[in-house]
Amino acid sequence: MKDERPVVYVVDDDPSVLKSLERLLRSAGYQAEIFTSALEFLDFSHRDAPGCLILDVKMPELSGLELQERLAARELALPVIFITGHGTVPMSVRAMKAGAMDFLQKPFLDQDLLDAIGGAVATDRQAKQEQRELSKLRERLKTLTPRESEVFGLVVTGMLNKQIAFDLGTSEKTIKVHRARVMEKLSAESLADLVRIAERLGIRSPEV
Repeated sequence: MKDERPVVYVVDDDPSVLKSLERLLRSAGYQAEIFTSALEFLDFSHRDAPGCLILDVKMPELSGLELQERLAARELALPVIFITGHGTVPMSVRAMKAGAMDFLQKPFLDQDLLDAIGGAVATDRQAKQEQRELSKLRERLKTLTPRESEVFGLVVTGMLNKQIAFDLGTSEKTIKVHRARVMEKLSAESLADLVRIAERLGIRSPEV
């Protein structure tokens, strides 16, 4: 049976820190994946379960900040919590500007870390849910015919059926049929639903 518990990835070159964090995470009910270097983490096939990354700042070969940049370049949107015993204000600012969820100085309280993990996992769970929904919308969009796509783009501008019919050189009755099919295929119940769907898909309607 598939394990649906959140996964917390930990990257730190200190074995004692890794052992301590692994024990803490498992006791808190998380799956824990432990790595001794940033390069080892990059070679790992990450799971689909929601989770986050606990990342040491200073490590040999590839620092935590450099790993964060590489993950961004790969578009791997995993929430990052930095931990460090040598943090500076510029370092923390750089990490947060790059999207880190939190920046904790060693030694930190277990509860502070667990609170940060809870927030990061919740953020990742929501992001993954939104991505799944967006993927479904994109699949539905592919089922539209070229003419239905045209009608969709014009409907969400607020044009009336008769205006769309005139613009496309067809009858109002035909537009009503296309509009009904668009709403059915996109699982929309109203014009407001269609507008929200267009916004989520990043569809820019033609100028009218």
